[in-house]
Amino acid sequence: MNVYANKKTYDLRYIDFDFKDELKLSALLGLLQESAGLSATELGFGYHALKAKGYGFIVVHTYCEFRRPIRLGDEVTVETWPLPPRHVIFERDYRVTGRGGEELAAVASRWCLVDLGSFSLLTPDKLGEANDRCPYRAEQAVVPPNWKIPHADGDEVRRFRVGCSVADHYLHVNNTHYADFFLDCFSMEELAARPVRAFRIAYAKQVKEGSEISFYRRDMGDSTVLEARTDGEPTTQFQLYFA
Repeated sequence: MNVYANKKTYDLRYIDFDFKDELKLSALLGLLQESAGLSATELGFGYHALKAKGYGFIVVHTYCEFRRPIRLGDEVTVETWPLPPRHVIFERDYRVTGRGGEELAAVASRWCLVDLGSFSLLTPDKLGEANDRCPYRAEQAVVPPNWKIPHADGDEVRRFRVGCSVADHYLHVNNTHYADFFLDCFSMEELAARPVRAFRIAYAKQVKEGSEISFYRRDMGDSTVLEARTDGEPTTQFQLYFA
């Protein structure tokens, strides 16, 4: 019996790669976001179908493990599928492969369905028939060590005010941009010396145009934790694991 997955091979651009000629984390998150949208659309609960109801999906956690760096010249295919939802948590996993089916990365993510007027959390039954006929798949691409990221209780390392260029159609900072925000808290020398083996991001609160974000850093040996705060409140957390 066939199991469901949306599968797409992407053409990558030079701008998708960093100074090491490795795929940027923000570019990878963009591919995952694109594949999630394509999958949701073909399953009947894509952006336009939900917008008509006043609903939308918001990503709240992403965890990624790299099997090796994704390099300039690699072919990248993203396969994604939804896992059975649990109360107000919708999970979606991804497998990122190269030529010949070589696994390059495995990703787990958690989403919430929200009412766009109040941003209150909604349950799967709000998807109607699309939920009833969805071919949910129990297989996990990767099992996160846990979803909780420690607080960054170190020094403030960066601060800036959010502009309109990073906002999406929900009028808040799109999830992909946070990877660039957080990586800019490192130097090129640090990142060149320590290959990345995994990362995770937790999104707690929306950040909108005009908000000031402060970034705090805590080094933990084989990983570094960073925390974005607005008005003293944590909004997004990031943990980068090194090889």
